[in-house]
Amino acid sequence: MGAYILRRLLLMIPTIVGIMAISFIVVQFAPGGPVEQVIAQLTGQASGADQRLSGGGDLAQQNFDDSSSRYRGAQGLDPELIAKLEKQFGFDKPPLTRFGEMMWNYIRFDFGESFFRNTSVIDLILDKLPVSASLGVWILIFSYGISIPLGIRKAVKDGSTFDVWTSGVIIIGYAVPSFLFGILLIVLFAGGSFFDWFPLRGLVSDNFAQLSWWQKILDYFWHLTLPLISLSLAAFATTTLLTKNSFIEEIKKQYVVTARAKGLTERRVLYGHIFRNAMLIIIAGFPGAFISAFFTGSLLIENIFSLDGLGRLGYLSVVNRDYPIVFATLYIFSLMGLFVGLISDLIYTWIDPRIDFERREV
Repeated sequence: MGAYILRRLLLMIPTIVGIMAISFIVVQFAPGGPVEQVIAQLTGQASGADQRLSGGGDLAQQNFDDSSSRYRGAQGLDPELIAKLEKQFGFDKPPLTRFGEMMWNYIRFDFGESFFRNTSVIDLILDKLPVSASLGVWILIFSYGISIPLGIRKAVKDGSTFDVWTSGVIIIGYAVPSFLFGILLIVLFAGGSFFDWFPLRGLVSDNFAQLSWWQKILDYFWHLTLPLISLSLAAFATTTLLTKNSFIEEIKKQYVVTARAKGLTERRVLYGHIFRNAMLIIIAGFPGAFISAFFTGSLLIENIFSLDGLGRLGYLSVVNRDYPIVFATLYIFSLMGLFVGLISDLIYTWIDPRIDFERREV
């Protein structure tokens, strides 16, 4: 197992470089980069000032020849200013040099500073991390902690009244988008048209520091209740149905008939034989669920409930072309995904010792 772990760790290097290289190449051809963003602001301000001072005179009278500029909207701006902007954002260097410097810095977890927020990227990420970590960790705990036992129960009681009505609830929960359900919860319980039981903004209250330790815990979960319910629906439904179908498939296999014929109890058959085989497919989906819960899955919910987390930070960074934040979050979550994938493989061997990754070629 040690050799397998070492190979996986070594393979992470070309994998992460490939992910970052592809993203870097795409960004090079994406219009509206940070230089264009500043140019758009400058030209807008310059046009307004020019109209106030000279009655809307023609900017072409500034005698700047910008015909060679490769930035849209740069007409009327001093080429030296454009050069300073390129240097400020690092675009005065060849793309290969910029990529090499970026990867060297990222290896040392030096993510630089944001283009537009005047603070370091790592400080921004650490500032937003508690929100996304809270949502991601608790969603995984709730979805897996409830869905797996429920899915096992549904598999054992397949076709019963319990299975039918729980399936109806699950299908409805899966069909309703999480953001739409979040809006419904706000209307019902967060000061909408009915009750005002839950807060609508932030992860904790303004007086959080003055609360006792048990009041802090209650306040924390008071703020998380509605977002967690909204986010858990889709994950809850998917994991429950996947667990049920996986257990039903294993229950029909010959080794289960043999185990029952030997006189083993249903509980021993279910958790001693079926469980470790049926859970493999659940574990296989854990890395994707982990990353989704921390980043992509929480974007809309963060906006609806005014939670300033990593999902919202990444979205705004893409919109504003704040590339240091974009690449840093991509790098961090790619690393997390690779390490979680490795951990999933190790859990495979813990659940089913018959799996031997040493004999497989990576």
